[in-house]
Amino acid sequence: MSKNKVLRFLIQAIVWGIVFGFPLFFTWKGGNLMTWQKYMGYVFVPVAFMIIFYIDYFLLIDRLLFRKKMIHFVWVNLLLFVVLSFGLDLWQDYYFTHFVNEVPRHDSAPPKMMFILRDGMMMALVAALSVAVRMTENWYLIEGEKKELEKARTEAELQNLKSQLNPHFLFNTLNNIYSLIAIDPDRAQYAVHDLSRLMRHVLYEDNQKFVPFDKELTFMKSYIELMSLRLSDKVDLQVAMPEDGKGMSVAPLLFITLIENAFKHGISPTEPSFIHIHFTWEEEGICCRIGNSFYPKQENDRSGSGIGLENLRKRLQLLYGENYALRTEKIGNTFLSELKIKRLPVI
Repeated sequence: MSKNKVLRFLIQAIVWGIVFGFPLFFTWKGGNLMTWQKYMGYVFVPVAFMIIFYIDYFLLIDRLLFRKKMIHFVWVNLLLFVVLSFGLDLWQDYYFTHFVNEVPRHDSAPPKMMFILRDGMMMALVAALSVAVRMTENWYLIEGEKKELEKARTEAELQNLKSQLNPHFLFNTLNNIYSLIAIDPDRAQYAVHDLSRLMRHVLYEDNQKFVPFDKELTFMKSYIELMSLRLSDKVDLQVAMPEDGKGMSVAPLLFITLIENAFKHGISPTEPSFIHIHFTWEEEGICCRIGNSFYPKQENDRSGSGIGLENLRKRLQLLYGENYALRTEKIGNTFLSELKIKRLPVI
């Protein structure tokens, strides 16, 4: 039994306990104390209330009210009120006359119909309470299901984004190695070996939602080293990265998208170019700033599918919500990108 069900059971038990115990705190007419014999004559009032409450709670609300059969629901309840109100009155007359040897209070007081109407109105309130309780529980249940569906949708979308990212990363890296083969076959062979280590990180670490930042640093350093193999002397490459992750955890393959983008668009085969990658610690977390010369690829250049930055924005929104800041800007022939991620708990 779930905690919510146990809590509902305890609340209902306490409420009914108070209702059934209420007559015991009062004295009978003439100052006589309430006896168990007299109490048993009146205990059928809360019993009638319980019948109304649970018939609605377990049966009528689901079968009629939730199926939009409001008129049927009202008429069935009215029938219950009439039957139980008159039945309760007849029972009290019979019980007090034959078992207590007393005449019920309402025989010598106002007309009997007033007490029947009073009981009927109380039953209507109990029915309304049953509807309120049942609908509140149903609302919480629906909200819980919505959260589960939203969580499942988010997980599915993240998985879809990852499935796009991995081939995208592999394609760009292989394209760089392919370019390197014509320049230096020996270095290209070393690059293939290096690529196997990178793909091991992509395949195994990317299955987790968050990984230690230390592992991401090692991965990014290896990737930059691999990409730098094909750089000419005309490229100014500057890299400043932390020595350790300081116990921080991050989603995998976030920063690598910006680094990939810099190597893809920041290098010219003929013109001087630059790539500056700087990581700095800030009070709330880590900040990655990248500046690179901007040489847009031609339409016939298939080195990547162009999904990198769009994919990154979607992943950041799904994983971090308001706990990140991503800025990209083109100023003249320079492309600037900045990604700030707030510190997460230690893994």
